[in-house]
Amino acid sequence: MFTLLVEGMTCGGCARRITTAVQAVDKAAAVEVDLPARLIRVVSAEDAEIVARAVTAAGYPASVRPAAPA
Repeated sequence: MFTLLVEGMTCGGCARRITTAVQAVDKAAAVEVDLPARLIRVVSAEDAEIVARAVTAAGYPASVRPAAPA
């Protein structure tokens, strides 16, 4: 699981487009959207950077958030 910070995500429509972008690179990916925090949490077999690029290409600049220390 990894977390992306996503700019420009303001509504349910944005969340759907972002989920679609993630699932375009990994159909089995699970996406949890946190609109107020501008975060998505993704469970995917794909690399986080690949997913971030797909979200960015969909029009929502995304960057990988570092994992919190255990």
